[in-house]
Amino acid sequence: MRRCCTCKPAEMAAGSGFSVKARAAMSTIDARRMRRVLLVAMLLVPLWGATAPLEPGAVLPRLSLSDQHDKPWTTAPGTRQVLFAADKAASDLANPLLAAQGPGFLSRGGIVYLADISAMPAMVTRVFALPKLRELPFEIGLVRETAVAADLPRQPGKVTVLDLDQGVITQIRYVADAKALRLALGIAAE
Repeated sequence: MRRCCTCKPAEMAAGSGFSVKARAAMSTIDARRMRRVLLVAMLLVPLWGATAPLEPGAVLPRLSLSDQHDKPWTTAPGTRQVLFAADKAASDLANPLLAAQGPGFLSRGGIVYLADISAMPAMVTRVFALPKLRELPFEIGLVRETAVAADLPRQPGKVTVLDLDQGVITQIRYVADAKALRLALGIAAE
């Protein structure tokens, strides 16, 4: 029988060759080591899934979402512009302007609009946001999972306007006011 120290056989853990005290000390060290490994892993997990935002020259990935009426929504091959509202402030900027243009404005111009509602609690989405969005006269692709739009460029409080040419991003603009959004969409000033 192998012994780790000068312990009496009665103090030895059955079949291990180590005393009960030595085994307890080793398990404490193992637990500390395991906690450190888990902590490092938890800190690195967000970096594994992180993707760089799309840039000019990149191909816009095909987005397949649902709209505010739970109908399928996608970026069509002929899409010329993508409007992306990453937060409520951006949606509050885009929604009234687009609603004033009437039904069909987006599709006639080859424009699609999507809004990220993934941070919104499900109950708030169901009870407040969706009924309000359903009143709007245009389609909105709803991002319900953060990962779906993780690579779309964004700035807080601004609408992202992606100009496309055959699915390739040619320009990215961040619009902070109605006048700039009108200009980006080619809408005559009032």
